[in-house]
This record gives sequence, structure tokens and C-alpha cells, in this order.
Amino acid sequence: MKKLLTLALAAAMSLSLVACGNGSGSTPQGGSSNGGSASKSNTDVSTPVDGKSDFKVGAVYITSQNDTAGYTFQHHNGITTAMKALGLDPADLIVVDNVPDNDDTAVAAAIDTVVNQGADIVFGISFGYIQPMNDKAEDYTDVIFSHGTGYMANDTNFNNYFGRIYQARYLAGIAAGMKSLELGNNSIGYVAAYNLDYAETCSGINAFALGAQSANPDAVVHVNVIDTWGDEAKEKQAAQALVDAYNCCVISQHCDSAQPQLVAAQNNVFGCGYNSDMTEQAPTAHLTSAIWHWNVYYQTAIQAAMDCNGDASKFVENMGGNAYYAGLKEGFVDASPLNEAIAAPNTKAVMDAVRELIISGEWDVFSGVKLSYNISEDGKVEIVKTDADLMDNQGNVIVAAGGPCVDDGVIKGSMNYNVAGVVEG
Repeated sequence: MKKLLTLALAAAMSLSLVACGNGSGSTPQGGSSNGGSASKSNTDVSTPVDGKSDFKVGAVYITSQNDTAGYTFQHHNGITTAMKALGLDPADLIVVDNVPDNDDTAVAAAIDTVVNQGADIVFGISFGYIQPMNDKAEDYTDVIFSHGTGYMANDTNFNNYFGRIYQARYLAGIAAGMKSLELGNNSIGYVAAYNLDYAETCSGINAFALGAQSANPDAVVHVNVIDTWGDEAKEKQAAQALVDAYNCCVISQHCDSAQPQLVAAQNNVFGCGYNSDMTEQAPTAHLTSAIWHWNVYYQTAIQAAMDCNGDASKFVENMGGNAYYAGLKEGFVDASPLNEAIAAPNTKAVMDAVRELIISGEWDVFSGVKLSYNISEDGKVEIVKTDADLMDNQGNVIVAAGGPCVDDGVIKGSMNYNVAGVVEG
């Protein structure tokens, strides 16, 4: 599920500790002087009564909690929404943000900070936090650790969480494909943090392309890889290059900010965002985003942590396992509301029909069954399912015609090929 960020930072980095909603915050005293081996002083957990609780939530973010769109924004919104639903005080959220995920020392110090401030559970949202999260879970055995998009875990106080975002990307691909068909332009662009390096990025590109091709079989998805999750300048340059080099009529993305959508608007083309609904940022261009409802997970995890009653070793048992993985069916991922003012006719009806097909469990994206659509004059959609080989762009058969969807382990961990119709560079 997920996140690396290569940002050039000064050698000395100060960590800013703030409570939810307090942008100015206060300066922390720093992490534990013994490298995090000290026990957390406050491990009492109680069910909230009238909004009051001794339970505290810690979070380490890769960019600012004050972002207005994108990856960190959606996680922060998810945590605060979950806390509100559980009756927790917003002041009981302890955040260290702008923590680069290519600096294990900085991540470890951030974790020490939130733990020493009394966090009962620590959420680390970036893939690159994985090793420090694992190490600190061993150091602080009375604290719960939950890592987004990773794979390390233990059977007591450390789990990971991710979701079937590829399902939402397929829906966004439908919107892109229908728009390209309407425009008579088969060229679609995609700004990607990475491609074959990670199953997360690779599966996302593939799912989007398959969704686009279900609406426009001639669609070609041109991928521009920037080798970082969150460099806004590179995101902007990559998106512009896709317009200039390939005359792309829709720009999608797997990167953190809304820059590709802004570039789409500036070039009078269209776009599909990621993480959060980016229509507000680019109202004349943005069709839809593949989005996360992180609150679905965060509420589940915080409640499971509170149910431990101070014994962190019960957390994984309370969660039913150490790897959370959910999708459209659970409401964890989806496509944001379609911008029908600019979308191709009948796009919403097609997306809604496919969404229900996936939720029912009757079909999933990476199978040997391809979808196409018949649309009547009154806008009613008939989904046509055709047995067909799922091919990569090197001519290899990935799934034979009529075969089942590839295994979750491949989608999450080992997918390293692009489907036919995807071109990098």
C-alpha cells in the first residue's frame, strides 16, 4: 500500500509538535535520550464518556497537517473524523508532521516525541517509515503501532493497513476513457511517483488503464515517472511534459499534490486526481479522484486500541489480524463525486454500475474477464462481460481468458508488469 518521499532537507531538522487544529503548535523537547527504550508513562485507556478520555492518538505525517488536498490531508481528515465519532477530544491528537520518509533517524525521533507526549497508539502514514515503526514497536511494548501501506507487523502491538485502491482507480479510469472517447483523443497521461518498483504504483497504473480501455478500447496511457511521492515541482513538470509530448487529453496521477490537475486546467484538458477530491483545486478540469476514506480504518483501529484497556499486546487480536486490507465493499476506497459539468455523458451511470459489480463480488479488476458497456438512449447501462486474456505490454498472458482475478499477494506485493496499452516514457 505504499509511501516513499525523497525530499532534499537541511541536515538539521526541527520537529514541530502540534495538537489537531492548532497550526502554530508548540516546540517539543525532543525524543527519548535513551533512543526510545523508556516506557510510556501514560498507558491508562478508558472508553470515552461525554467526550472525555485518557486515550491519546499519535501521528507522524510526511507533509503538513495543514495541507488542503492530497495524501497527508486525507489521512489527517480520516484520523480527526474517527476521533470525533468516538467522542475523543481533538486535543488528544499529537502530531509530528513534515517528517521525511528517507531519514530513519528523523522518523524515530518523531515517534519518540509522540510516545513521550503520551500517545497510546501511533500511526505512521508513509511506506518509508516502516523500519523505524518496526523498531519502536519492539522498544515500546506498551504502545500500539499501526503503519500505513507497509508489510511489517507482529502478533501483538504492531500492524499494517492498506486497501484495494486499484478498484477506485478502475472507476477513475472509466471517467478518463469516456472523456477521451468523447474528445476523439486516445492519449491519456499519468504522473506516477514510481511504476514497476512497487506493486502499489504498478497495480494502480494498470487498474486505471484497464478502466480507461473498458470505455475506449484504443486508449493508451502514457506514464511519466518522477521517482518521488511528493515533489510538487516535478509533478508539475511531468504533467506538462505529457501534454506537450503526447497531446494527452486527460492527466491522471499517483503522486501527492494537486499539481497535475492544475496543469490540466492550465492546458484546457482534463484530469483524474488521487487521495482526495481535487475538484475544488481544478473545477474546470478535474473529473474525479481515486480516494481513501481513511476514517473507516482509523475508527476501527482506535476503537480496537481503546478496547485493549491499557494492554497493547491485545491490539492485533482485537483487530482480527495484523494486516488490514479493505476496498469498495467496506467503503474504504471509492471514486470522488463525478464532476458532471465536464464529464462525458452517461459516465456516472457506467461508474455506478461497475461499482456495484465490484461490491457484489461478482467481478474484480485483474481477471480474465473484460468489461464493456452498452448505453441505451435513456441512459440505462448494460455491462458486457467478455472472456479475454489479461495481457502485459510485452505480449505475455497474465490471466487466461475467463480466469479469476490475480491473487491479493500479487496486487499488494509483487505486481511488476504493465498491462497492454501502458507506455512508460
